[in-house]
Amino acid sequence: MKKQRWNRRKWRDAISGYLFVSPSLIVLGAFFLLPILYAVFLSLHKVELLGGVSYKFIGLRNFARIADDDRAWIGLRNTVEYAIYVVPIQTIIAMLMASVLNSKIKFRNFFRVVYFMPTITSSAVLTLIFMWLYKSDGLLNDILNFIGMDSYNWLGDPSVALKGIMIMNIFSTAPQFMVIYLAALQDIPDTLYEAAELDGAGTWRRFISITVPMLKPVTFFVVTMGLIGTFQLFDQAYILSSGSGGPDNSTLTLVLLIYQYAFKNLDMGYASALAFMLACAIMVVTLIQRKLFGGEEKLN
Repeated sequence: MKKQRWNRRKWRDAISGYLFVSPSLIVLGAFFLLPILYAVFLSLHKVELLGGVSYKFIGLRNFARIADDDRAWIGLRNTVEYAIYVVPIQTIIAMLMASVLNSKIKFRNFFRVVYFMPTITSSAVLTLIFMWLYKSDGLLNDILNFIGMDSYNWLGDPSVALKGIMIMNIFSTAPQFMVIYLAALQDIPDTLYEAAELDGAGTWRRFISITVPMLKPVTFFVVTMGLIGTFQLFDQAYILSSGSGGPDNSTLTLVLLIYQYAFKNLDMGYASALAFMLACAIMVVTLIQRKLFGGEEKLN
């Protein structure tokens, strides 16, 4: 009898628990799991959208098509190049800015607000501002002309167009990661710095020997989030190139290419295969990062 009551109570508690979490499970399933499963389904089919939606199973043909798609490899190369430059630079800048603003300088609260302002600005608005800076009669060329240098076609030169997006992204994302580093710096005991100072360590030595190692778990998070963000670059490249990825595919990224195939060419199956490849690339890079930084072992 006691065992039956215990089993009933156990079942009642289990049902109550599932009822409490069911809203979150429904939202997670509807907006996260189902889209992933549907994207995998689309990647295995040729999808016709004109004259009614129809699906034709073609297996892994969409994935095999990627190997022969020159634009897919250009998009991957641009995305990797973008990540290689942007992630380390924005991480270093964010750490240095946080360290400076964590010191006892005057008006540090004012500088914290000012430095954080690019982060709260809309990405589209920020892109339009930088377009104005980069255009042929923009502020950047006006400055060059003022100091006696020739104007430059910043948005029309394939060799520098992607670099312009890099500068803009670093400007807008470094302050966001600065706040994360700033919060982490509050947890480093002052006694460590005081002991190092008594031992004769200077400011730079204390930064290298204490600050950087103590911030390693946070750096893992910042680098991982930075890599995911750079691999998902879309809006800036879309606005600056008017959706073309130009000039000469120099600003074409994988996400922009997925958009072009999905919504311009209406090739949903191949676009889903590219999206699946991008998700796998992000997963592999994240696992490598976790291995290099120690992952959960360091975070715990």
